[in-house]
Amino acid sequence: MKSILVSLMSLVLFGCSSFSSKDESMKTVAQVDLKKFMGDWYVLAGRFTPLEKEVHNAVEVYTWNEKEERIDIGFTYNKGSFDGKVKSIPQKGWIHNQKTKAHWKVSPLWPLKFDYLIVGLAEDYSWTAIGVPDQSYLWIMARSPENPEATVQKAVSALQAVGYKSDQLVLVPHKK
Repeated sequence: MKSILVSLMSLVLFGCSSFSSKDESMKTVAQVDLKKFMGDWYVLAGRFTPLEKEVHNAVEVYTWNEKEERIDIGFTYNKGSFDGKVKSIPQKGWIHNQKTKAHWKVSPLWPLKFDYLIVGLAEDYSWTAIGVPDQSYLWIMARSPENPEATVQKAVSALQAVGYKSDQLVLVPHKK
């Protein structure tokens, strides 16, 4: 029984290696002001994980947890439609690159920790783009759900300028 448990843990830990990177050369923004970054972000578009399919009104909330020296992340959305069941996925994040504060490790479930790269950020912190080292996932978020097409286009232009893939995006519907 013990060997089965060890095998399962190995599969979970090493089978998810595409989410983690030893390549520190992945480009992120030069600097993130954590105080400005904290707060509500409306998820407007992206290339999503299987858990994020058919989301409406998706919002991520970042809160600095001083006691634990981490970021508490709340992700909420309506599943399938605006009237769909409200789902919530709490996560924890840690600053991996202390110099730029643009590379985090995020854990949706212990013991898993995934790379979380801030690859795009408006000077006024009105929008951001979050990616992973292999570029398989991407989240474009803004402080407001209004004018999503224009905001997404600004983010896409910035991402293309630094060589980050911005194709195959799915838009997230929002309604207040």
